Amino acid sequence: MRIRGLLARIWAGLSILLVLAVILFLFVFIFLRGGSVITWDFLSQPPSGAVLGEEGGILPAITGSLAFTLTATVLGGLPAIATALYLVFFCKSRRLGSLIHTILQCISGIPSIVLGLFAYSFFVRDLNWGRCVLSASMALAIMILPFIEIHAEKAFREIPRGFVESSQALGCAPYYTVFHVVLPSCRGELISGILLGACYAMGATAPMIFTGAVAFATSPKSLMQPAMALPLHLYLLIAQGTTSLDRAYGTAFVMMALILVSNLLVMIYTERSHRRWIQR
Repeated sequence: MRIRGLLARIWAGLSILLVLAVILFLFVFIFLRGGSVITWDFLSQPPSGAVLGEEGGILPAITGSLAFTLTATVLGGLPAIATALYLVFFCKSRRLGSLIHTILQCISGIPSIVLGLFAYSFFVRDLNWGRCVLSASMALAIMILPFIEIHAEKAFREIPRGFVESSQALGCAPYYTVFHVVLPSCRGELISGILLGACYAMGATAPMIFTGAVAFATSPKSLMQPAMALPLHLYLLIAQGTTSLDRAYGTAFVMMALILVSNLLVMIYTERSHRRWIQR
């Protein structure tokens, strides 16, 4: 048993080192290829030049990606948390709960490009929203809804039952228990799941190609306007050939850095939230 435990620890340690090495290699490789173009002008100016992205920067792509991501997070996160709350605390029917889980699993298995085609057909054409931030965000929200719901449901099920039972024993209403006991106790896990879903949405290219992302646009001022996005901009730069590869690597590094910083913030916030709840 000791030998098996030692082998398991060695295997786990080597796996962690391998993952960290791959991540570090990707960041270093991409930075060495595109770090020379990452300047303040690159981050604060719109693209320009005879060929898209040959000059200027990626500011509209950054603001557009943030607009897509934030809108999708709100549209997908709220119903995901509501669904998780219903399944854990209010759903009394096993059949209904199983049906909802099956629907969520089917949604999570849909390819992102199929979601993009559905959103284009329904939101862009049938509802006549056109190619805009809202249409793309709806597609992204559908994509990340199961992801956030699974994290939220797991967080709710890990709450000690004594917390909920004590609140019920004191005569508190179910909704009071949810808002004053359940949600505060797992606030860190909920926010981390939402932010991870946002990172997932930020890197999705296929749904945005058909629904709201365009090759060139100013920073969006309305949800009914199209916008640029970092994944699509990166794809277009690579498709143009070797003349824009340096800027493509620079764009890729900026997008990876945004996602990495978001994940680090998630980890820090979750840890602090745990400590505050334990101290209470």
